[in-house]
Amino acid sequence: MLYFCTRNSNSENRVRYGHLSLHQNSDIMPTNKNALIRYKYLDRLLSDYHHFYDIHDLTEKVNDMLYEDGFPEVTQRCIEKDINTLEYAPFSAPIERFNKNGKRCVHYSNCSFSIFKKEISLEEQNLLREVLSTIGQFTGLDNFCWLEDFKIGLHIEERRQIISFANNPYLQNSNLLGTLFDSISNEVVIRLSYHTFNDETVRSIDFHPYLLKQYNERWFLLGAADSDEKILTFALDRIDKVESLREKKYITCPEDLYERFEDIVGVTLYEERPCEHIVCWVNDISKGYVHTKPIHESYTPYKGVAEDRFHEQYPSLNGGMFFSIDCIPNFELIRELCSFGGNLVVLSPQSIRQEIKNRLITHLEQYQD
Repeated sequence: MLYFCTRNSNSENRVRYGHLSLHQNSDIMPTNKNALIRYKYLDRLLSDYHHFYDIHDLTEKVNDMLYEDGFPEVTQRCIEKDINTLEYAPFSAPIERFNKNGKRCVHYSNCSFSIFKKEISLEEQNLLREVLSTIGQFTGLDNFCWLEDFKIGLHIEERRQIISFANNPYLQNSNLLGTLFDSISNEVVIRLSYHTFNDETVRSIDFHPYLLKQYNERWFLLGAADSDEKILTFALDRIDKVESLREKKYITCPEDLYERFEDIVGVTLYEERPCEHIVCWVNDISKGYVHTKPIHESYTPYKGVAEDRFHEQYPSLNGGMFFSIDCIPNFELIRELCSFGGNLVVLSPQSIRQEIKNRLITHLEQYQD
């Protein structure tokens, strides 16, 4: 059952039109049995102010959704007729047509308008209150104005903060996190202006944003370059400006980005490097910390016969614990291993062992008088 709403001819306020089904009110129902389905899709697209859609885009989007839901595709002419139908009673949708960068675009003149209206249940309201109250306590998401408006609309009272998250102070007074969150959730192509750690020269790139990830109290943005669709990572504190390119077609992520983090520590992935089997020893002071907060999810402690063999092979390493991890070496991994100082020793492979040794020698030289 669907709820339709339309506009009273003497008022701008929308009112409920009534219950409609495929077997009722046949005098106002379309002859095509799939029309209601298309109206639902078009209603969603026409209220989307994050993109500029022309009739070609709308036809492609609707057909994609029809295909996914198991319905036959339609022609552009059919979509044109559907939009014309929405303009008149009983829908009376406020259709607006305009030119944008050479495209003849169309959307609702009021982005909050919808031909469908469904009341949420009391249980759903309570669930939303809890979710919104929790989200609102995240440090760094203070710029989500829509979230605050939503909370007011649902009459959600202010609650004391019961969850605290670490955050980079650099972003406390920035709306960058909220802007990128909005671009990802609404699939909007953006133009990033950024600089690197070693060069303050500002560069720009057209970018398809996919994921925001926090590591070591810093936020990172992952997405694809518009030029070659290569997956790139940007630290948010290196981004100077973000512009929305709403007229550009968004390319969805072709892979599961979470799989990129399975073999690494942090966010830096060197695709040409192989995964290494890394064996370490940690002393009694830090073994509890490593065991309860592993360096990588592949963490495997050695026990029994295997542990005895390592003690025989390395008699100078008293007590402690031997363990291994399997991951691709990167900057974050080396930094994490070095952070333990003398409490942790990398035993193999030799390449990582030598890199850490070189760092320690450099540090020691820097402390020489």
